[in-house]
Amino acid sequence: MSLRPDSTEAGFPPVEPAPVPARGLRHALRAFRYRDFSLFWFGAFVSSVGTWMQAVTVPYVLHEATGSAAWVGFGAAAQFLPAMLIGPLGGAAADRYPRRRILLISQTAAAVFALALWLSVRHGQIHPLVIIALVAGSGLASGYGIPAWQAFVPELVPREVLLNAVALNSAQFNASRAVGFMIGGLTLSRFGPGVAFLANGLSYLAVIGAVLAVRAGRHEEPPAGPETPRAGSFREGFAYVWARRELRLVVLTVVVVAFLGNPVIQLAPVFAHDVFHVGEGAYGLLAAALGIGATFGSIILGAYGDQIRRSRLIVVATAAYGLAVVAMGLTPWYAGGVAAMFAIGMGFLVIVSALNTTMQLSVDDRFRGRALALYIMAFTGSYPIGSLLQGWLADIVGVRPVVVGAGLCLVAYAGFLAARPAVTRTLDTWPSAAPR
Repeated sequence: MSLRPDSTEAGFPPVEPAPVPARGLRHALRAFRYRDFSLFWFGAFVSSVGTWMQAVTVPYVLHEATGSAAWVGFGAAAQFLPAMLIGPLGGAAADRYPRRRILLISQTAAAVFALALWLSVRHGQIHPLVIIALVAGSGLASGYGIPAWQAFVPELVPREVLLNAVALNSAQFNASRAVGFMIGGLTLSRFGPGVAFLANGLSYLAVIGAVLAVRAGRHEEPPAGPETPRAGSFREGFAYVWARRELRLVVLTVVVVAFLGNPVIQLAPVFAHDVFHVGEGAYGLLAAALGIGATFGSIILGAYGDQIRRSRLIVVATAAYGLAVVAMGLTPWYAGGVAAMFAIGMGFLVIVSALNTTMQLSVDDRFRGRALALYIMAFTGSYPIGSLLQGWLADIVGVRPVVVGAGLCLVAYAGFLAARPAVTRTLDTWPSAAPR
């Protein structure tokens, strides 16, 4: 559906936004001209800041309590594997029930787990297994709502603004990461982990309030009955994705990127403690550089991304992402690590925005929730498995060679894509009725 920024009451014509330049800063921010998207974006931003405060605190606390990179990997697995496991249920629900209602339920449940995490450490005792269990519960709640979250974004803006909305949604995710990591690092060093966990629990009030305030989804049709296509099984959604070449490539690419590249994020405390020998505050800045780079990349992508084919964006960004991961593994200086994390954030943002947009534009709305659930499962499954493997290897051979090897594999995958232009060009196509 298409929503105008300030729709008038019934009986009056909708107000069309004034034309905006085809490029530049105003073009990069054009989705903010739509009221529902702006409300949703800012509410999600506040909540995400709290989420990243928790995310930067959990691996550091686990590493400090156990001294093991493998435990850091377990923490990542606890956050993402439950989301993968519940993905089919969340995807089917997003295609059957009102997405707005799913968001309210899932965000409320995630807030409860965040507050429980705060209660578990408020007396200064750290129990790694308790932390991992509560993080896993939060992962289940969030994983159930992610397909509905992703499928809800196209309802907030017109179709022609979708790439910009996806890029800005990714910018929110990554700008909040920069802010949350910095605040989380400072909070961790000044007040301890409990305050960061409490702040995350309270931050969910912002996104819950935003979902209640948006107009989209208030009058959704009743849930589809079992005889309608929208209520189909997750297996049907999998078959729908598998039958389309561009969607198969999207899923494969997100698996490679998450498995090889994303574990460097979880290994940041290992770099801070064992390689650069810095404290909590400097670790917060190191982690924040990732979000700052992604935010910068989202602005560039929003301003000029419409001028470049998505296939080219993905190939170039994957190569750049891999090189930045290699640089992170090689640099002997803390400042070099900050610069590498900045570049990693930029590359990651471009890749996931282009992949997400391809998925959003290429699927029929009847299958949107299940198709996005499969995409999210590919990411949330590959990331923790990669983190577990790389954390385990880092304990054996050291973090540097593990990260360098992963970066080189990413560069090789970019070369694989570049050598097959006929395949990668399918990422630029619009949806067709027949499977390819």
